[in-house]
Amino acid sequence: MIDQIKDKFFSLYQQEPLLFRSPGRVNLIGEHTDYNEGFVLPAAINKEIYFAVAPNGTQAFRAYSYDMDESATFDLTEVQPSQLGWANYLLGVVAQFQKAGHHIPGFDLVFGGNIPIGAGLSSSAAVECGLAFALNQIYGLGVEKFDLVKMAQKAEHEYAGVMCGIMDQFASMFGKSGHVVKLDCRSLEYEYFTSDLDEYRIVLLDTQVKHSLASSEYNTRRQECEAGVALLRQHYPQVNSLRDVTVEMLEKHEQEFEPVTYKRCLYVVQENNRVLEACQDLAQGNLKGFGEKMYASHEGLQHQYEVSCPELDFLVEQARKNQAVLGARMMGGGFGGCTINIVHANKIEEYTQQASTAYQEHFGREPKVYVAQIVDGSSQIS
Repeated sequence: MIDQIKDKFFSLYQQEPLLFRSPGRVNLIGEHTDYNEGFVLPAAINKEIYFAVAPNGTQAFRAYSYDMDESATFDLTEVQPSQLGWANYLLGVVAQFQKAGHHIPGFDLVFGGNIPIGAGLSSSAAVECGLAFALNQIYGLGVEKFDLVKMAQKAEHEYAGVMCGIMDQFASMFGKSGHVVKLDCRSLEYEYFTSDLDEYRIVLLDTQVKHSLASSEYNTRRQECEAGVALLRQHYPQVNSLRDVTVEMLEKHEQEFEPVTYKRCLYVVQENNRVLEACQDLAQGNLKGFGEKMYASHEGLQHQYEVSCPELDFLVEQARKNQAVLGARMMGGGFGGCTINIVHANKIEEYTQQASTAYQEHFGREPKVYVAQIVDGSSQIS
């Protein structure tokens, strides 16, 4: 695909571009913990956005979306949000550089990729990080990678209007081939763990549904977590987020909680513990233990946090019945999207066929299947 992007650039702008790539991500475990200042375990994967970029000697930013087959031109002397949804992820990045005092001269861009939209693999973060990385390289701005991640996150907040945590942009920029990365969402300290799964692979099953509950329920969950923190702070002044809470604290004050709020908080505290234990499993090569944590994570998301849906639960149940699968869970915000599965390499076709057939019979549609390889974060190709 990179050749098609490059050829399109040349045909539109009659000059040779520099080429960049930026990956989507999976999160192996640690769901809904990021905005509670907890731990996550993402990895960059080989579903990527590609960029062809070159300065054009003007004050204009000319962009072409290969996937949408749409062009647009923007004046860099007055950057502001656009009516074009896809353009805002790009304009937001330019705006962040300008806010930080960097002059961005005019440039031309063609971008496109193979990250499936709506599957929860963070195509938006890949777009933001890829352009941030490219502009930093082309204009020699010398911005540190962590600052590029924060710029990409702010671009999403301010121009796309999505108040995302930092995990997606971090994973897209800091991914490392053959490794998952444990990120502390409070301190932003991180540690790589080998993702040597031996004869196992990461397989994503996309339910092909996105229930309308997702955005409203996301905000409700945040409020429920904050309510739990406010209650516990009356007893433990040191508690600033659920990151500071233990299971023992929750159990001691269970009677003071609304039952639903208690369930939400218990899930987050247990999920943080699961991430830390899952990292130990990886370090010790205990893949069976890691898989069990994934199933436990899904149970928590299904019954305590209540962000799953029948389609996700069905696919996880199919995984549980199959000995070729070490572990599976829903991934992402919930109410649709993908399950992430750790499947024996020799059994992928057999398992996905069986799960797809059962899903088709039950829901009248087939899930999409993606086999993911763990790759490096944003980089220059040539």
